This record gives sequence, C-alpha cells and structure tokens, in this order.
Amino acid sequence: MTARIQTNKQFGPMEFYVRALKIAVPVMAQMLIQNLVSLIDNFMVAGLGDIKMSGVNITGQIIFTFMVFMNTICMAGGIFMTQFSGAEDKEGMRQSFCFKLWAGFFVVIAFSLACMMIPRQILGLMVRGNSQAGAILDEGEKYMRLIGFMGIPWVLSAMISSSLREIGEVKVPLVISIVATLVNTFFNWILIYGNLGAPRLEVQGAAIATVIARSVEALIFIIYMLKKKPPFTIRILNLFRVNLRLFGEIFKKAWMIMFSEMVWAIAETITTALYNGRGGADVVSGMSASFAISNLFFVAFSGIITATAVIIGKNLGRGELDRARQEKVWILNGAKIFGLFFTAVGLLCMFLVPVVFRNLSAHAQSICRRMVLVMALYMPVWVYINGQFSVSRAGGDTMMGILVDGIGNLGFVIPGIFIMAKLTDMGPVMMYAIIKSVEIPKIAIAHFWLKKEKWLVNLAAQKKSEIKQDNKFLED
Repeated sequence: MTARIQTNKQFGPMEFYVRALKIAVPVMAQMLIQNLVSLIDNFMVAGLGDIKMSGVNITGQIIFTFMVFMNTICMAGGIFMTQFSGAEDKEGMRQSFCFKLWAGFFVVIAFSLACMMIPRQILGLMVRGNSQAGAILDEGEKYMRLIGFMGIPWVLSAMISSSLREIGEVKVPLVISIVATLVNTFFNWILIYGNLGAPRLEVQGAAIATVIARSVEALIFIIYMLKKKPPFTIRILNLFRVNLRLFGEIFKKAWMIMFSEMVWAIAETITTALYNGRGGADVVSGMSASFAISNLFFVAFSGIITATAVIIGKNLGRGELDRARQEKVWILNGAKIFGLFFTAVGLLCMFLVPVVFRNLSAHAQSICRRMVLVMALYMPVWVYINGQFSVSRAGGDTMMGILVDGIGNLGFVIPGIFIMAKLTDMGPVMMYAIIKSVEIPKIAIAHFWLKKEKWLVNLAAQKKSEIKQDNKFLED
C-alpha cells in the first residue's frame, strides 16, 4: 500500500464533482426514464380504479424481490468488472460478464416459474388481512402470469446495461431506455384501454406492454454489443469457457451482498404486507402510488452508487490507493449536499399526486401525499448510506453489508414493525416514518466499519495472475 496523502480537505475541487456528475447524471436519467415507465403504468392502471391498481402493484412488490436478486448479481460481478476495467484487463472483464449471465439465468428461471405456476399463492402473502384481498388477487394473478414472459429479455438487458455503466459507458443505456420507455407507453395506451381497434385488456394489457418493451430493449442491447464490441463482449462458446477460480471469488462476494440485500428486501416486503393489512384497496393503492412517485427522486441512489463504484473502483484497480482514500471522503461529503437537493425535488413531487392519481379515492391520495413527504425528508440519510455501501463494495468489502443490514433489519426493522402492527392502531404512513429511523444508527455502524479500510484493496492485481494461469479457458 502506498503512503497516505496528508490532507484535511473534506470537499474535492469542482472538477472532481463535475467528473462524478458526468457519470451519475446519465445513469440517473436512465433510471428516471425507467421510473417514468412505472409511473405511466400506474397512471394508466389507476384509471381502472383502486382494486385493479392494487393488483398490479402487489405484483410489483414480488417483482421487486427478484430485482434485488438481479441487482445483487450485477453488484457482485460489477465489483470485479470495474476494477478489471481500471486495470484494462479484458479477459477479467469477460469472465465477470459470464458470471453475471449464468447467475442471472438461474434467477430468471425461478422468477418465471413463480409467475406462471403459483402466482396467487405468492401474491396472497402481500394482502393478508386486507378487507378486499380476493378482488385484488384476481387482478394481480392476471398480471403476474403474463409478466413472467419478460424474464430472458430482462436478464440480458440488466447484465449488458450494468456492465456498460461499470466501464464508464453511461450514455448508451440511457438512449436505449428512452426507446424502451416510448415502446412501453405506446403499447400501454393501445392495450390497456383498447385504442386503435385493439381489445381492451386492462391489467393484462399493461403486462403485455411491459413484456414487449423489455424484449425491444434487450434486442437493441444485443445489437449494440455485437456491433460496437465493448471490452467485456463474449462469443457464445465463451459462456462455457469459464474461470472457475474467479467465479468462486465472485460468488464469495455475491452471497454476502445477497444476504444483506435479501435481508433488506425481506424487511421491505414484510413491512409492505403489514401496511397493506391496515385497510382496504385504498391503502394498497395509496402506498403503491407513493412509491411510483418517489421513484422519480430515488434516482439519486443509482447516481451515487454508480459514480462511487466507477471512481473508487477504477482507482483501486489501477493501484492508486491513496487517491481512492481521499476521493472516498470527497464523495461522502458531497453526498450530504446531493441528498438535500433531492429532498427539495421530493417535496416538489408531492404536487404530482392530485394530477397523476386523480382517479384514486381521496383517502388513497392522502396516503400517497403523506408518504411522499416522509420519503423526501429521509433522502439525505438514504443517499449518504448508499454512498457508504458503494465505497465498501468497490473494494470487495461485502461484510459491511451483512453487519449493517443484519443489525438494522433483523434486529430492529422486522421485530419493530410486528410490534407496531400488533400493539398499535397506527396508520401505514406513521409506521413507515418510525421504522425508517433505524437508518441513522446504520450510518454510524457503517462509518466506523469504513475506517477499518477493509475496502482499500486492489482486487484486479490479486486476480490477474490467477486468470493468466487459466488462460487456456479464455481463448477467443
């Protein structure tokens, strides 16, 4: 390890933050467009009433769980992808991409089987205690059976898009997302309400539109990859010429990330199910609508995560440990201001509620408005902790996630939400506001863990010699 840079600078020069924003803004724009698709879906389905919207949105919560699995795979492979990119090691990048594809296909098999074979049983977990559970499940089942067909296109898009971002190519995924958004919106308009002579399919139309958009998106990504050949590009045969030693190392990181992410996802799913049990379809649709709007400012998370991973990861991959240490300070202090900015954005988003969700009941709109307010106020905390996690994972330190999420979610969130649901008559918004206060001690735990500098590691240098030993498996 090189000697420490002696500096007290807590904020970097403006050119550093401009560089970070050049990475973050296209990623946030891509996520904003994708979230606009979700908001448009919600807007169009909301016109069908609280029950149909609730059916679509409880399916969205199940899809969210599988998305966490997929994001875990992208994060684990991305740790190595970014560092190998910094070291300009194409073979390491290809192996990282192969890992993503193989692991992603296993997730998609589980996702498709769940959607097509046991949708009602799974969705039933999300509306236990809800006074209109049967009607909501009828709509959710229609949607979920069709959405299972988006599995293969979904994994291909996710793996290629994340890999492009990890090597710093952030504009291409943005453009492709714009195309997919337009496709999804167009087919939503046609199929949900039966425009241009098409049959009126309602929630099933929304599902079909999503599958079509995902398929178009995947096709464009594949064409781009074949034409431009980014450094992680592989041939079909390369999928079977894997470096098992490197796969083992990535999997070691993956299971730790998966544990922390799934603990978080399980906690979110349990809390959502308990919120849904505090009333009827108005509660489910109001809570779901709030997340559809909040996703417009939650794009800050993808921005801070990607910028941190690329900047810190490439520094580590080049062996510039002192620079990585200093820029970590600059990023985390900049995250505080970044979070405050998105609080202001979140407060402005409250004005969208009566416009986008005017067809929902007055009670559902009230829940939505108050939830957006709570989430906007939590933004500085969430942006900062996402920056902490990204620093840790950039250097392969995935133990911090287990520690922070294990203590926070298993120790406080899950027991706490059950206690509130059992012993109080609080509404869902108040329950959410109280339980999310656990994020503050989580920041403190992460702060002290980062000071140990277990993340300050050049993984690319460690693994490059191992890949060379197995070079016969990496013949093009």
